[in-house]
Amino acid sequence: MPRTSIQLPRPRTLTHPGPFDPVRIRSMHSHGARHIRLRLQPGLSLFDALVEPLYAMGVKSASTTILGGFFAHLQYCVALPDPSGRAVIAYTQPINAGSACMIFGNATLGKSAQGTPLVHCHAAIRTDSGLIKGGHILTEQSIVGPAPIPVLVTSLDDFELRVAFDPETKMALMQPHEETCDE
Repeated sequence: MPRTSIQLPRPRTLTHPGPFDPVRIRSMHSHGARHIRLRLQPGLSLFDALVEPLYAMGVKSASTTILGGFFAHLQYCVALPDPSGRAVIAYTQPINAGSACMIFGNATLGKSAQGTPLVHCHAAIRTDSGLIKGGHILTEQSIVGPAPIPVLVTSLDDFELRVAFDPETKMALMQPHEETCDE
C-alpha cells in the first residue's frame, strides 16, 4: 500500500518581548501535599465551588483536575496573538458558551497580586450545539450545572502560588513563592 505524507506547516516560534530568562519554568518543592477528592456543588460559580471548600480545609494553593461535568452557564476566552505587540498573546473578549459540558479541565488555585484567591483554569468543552471548544475558563462567571462535578486536588502545602509580573513575557503570571502570612 503506498504511503502518503502530508506536509504540515512549521509551528510558529514565539519570542517574548522582554529580556530572555534562561530559567523558563520556576519551580519549588513541597515536602507535603494532600490529595483530595472534591465535588463542585450545583449552582455555585466554578470559583466559589473550588475556593470555599479548599479554604475551609486550609488549602490556599493547589493543582486540580476537573473530571468533567455540566455547567448551567460557561464563559471562556482564548489567547490570540497580541495585536499591540506588548506581549505574545492577549485574551479575547469573553465568549458565552451558554450551557456546556466541560470534557476535562485543569485549574490552579493561588493568590492574586493583592493576596486574594485566584483560580486559573483551562478546559476543553462541548457546547449545546455539539461544537468542541477550549480555552481559558472565566471561573467567576461559569456556574456548575444540576449535578456535582468531580475534581481531584493536590494541595501545595510548603509554598504558595501568587501572581507576579514576569519581565520576559511582560505579563502577570502565577508563580511559586515562599508563603506569606497575609491573613
